[in-house]
Amino acid sequence: MKEKVLITGASGFVGYHLIVEALQNNLEVYAAVRKNSKVDHLKDLPIQYVYLDYSDIESLKSELKDKQYDYIIHAAGVTRAISADEYDLINADYTANLANAAVQSGINLKKFVLISSLAAIGPLKGMNGIITEDTNPNPITAYGKSKLLAEHKLRAVKNLNYIILRPTAVYGPRDTGIFIFFKQVSKRLEAYIGRGQQKLSFIYVTDLAKASIRALYTGVNNTYNLSDGNFYDKYELGQLTKTILNVKTLKIHLLVNFVKLIAAVSEKASSLRNTAPILNLEKLDELTAVNWSCSIELAKQELGFYPQYLLAAGLTETLKWYRDNKWL
Repeated sequence: MKEKVLITGASGFVGYHLIVEALQNNLEVYAAVRKNSKVDHLKDLPIQYVYLDYSDIESLKSELKDKQYDYIIHAAGVTRAISADEYDLINADYTANLANAAVQSGINLKKFVLISSLAAIGPLKGMNGIITEDTNPNPITAYGKSKLLAEHKLRAVKNLNYIILRPTAVYGPRDTGIFIFFKQVSKRLEAYIGRGQQKLSFIYVTDLAKASIRALYTGVNNTYNLSDGNFYDKYELGQLTKTILNVKTLKIHLLVNFVKLIAAVSEKASSLRNTAPILNLEKLDELTAVNWSCSIELAKQELGFYPQYLLAAGLTETLKWYRDNKWL
């Protein structure tokens, strides 16, 4: 009989790739989605859908007892919200509710894997140094703070076997975040905020999915940073994208203070509409942070995580998918 895995946030970019990797590892997949989620891209996959109320521990316990899951990969959450309270509720409190329900339900859950974020630690201020699991957390956004709070709440759940994964910037087919930059480059515009030096890190979504499945079977009650094991200067993503797409671009550098003004206006307009802004001052701080390079040595040693894609290889697959699917 196949082991059962519950994957939350299953309709999202990362969720899709988690499902594919789980199926390739002969797991019976239950995809937790919202009733209004778009799931057309999942229709041909042999999965079952579940609808969870993360605010209700009793209903979560009932669902978990009914299905008797062997594993949970919790990837549900928000990357944009209208307030810090909303971030904390969805990213942290709902994580704690699901984890507590798993323990209280009495099911034989073998592992709970939380997809957190390197934003929970935050960037380093100088070009020297590298982020490790022992780096003192200093998240610079409400999103990062909510992810760190989720980690704290998860560790406080007694009798739970868990793994916390902290991926850096994730890219790959179906992503709509970094895709905005690719779209600009395809239109021959290469825009940067300021001229300051940066060390950036990335992880191809397939490598993140493989690490998540490996975490089901290895490691106990620990936290791991994930990237492709390399770091890149601020122009390398653009240079590789231009090369792969075979385009020349107009490279421009936007003044940081000008973008700050745009971010402030975006914040104000969104608050009046009670919606989450695409760009705000916190997000700008994250985009212009100096050093996001991180060590993956612990994940190599304890999870056997060896990423298969450096940025050039991952971008080649990603951009081909965007072109094949008429995104570019």
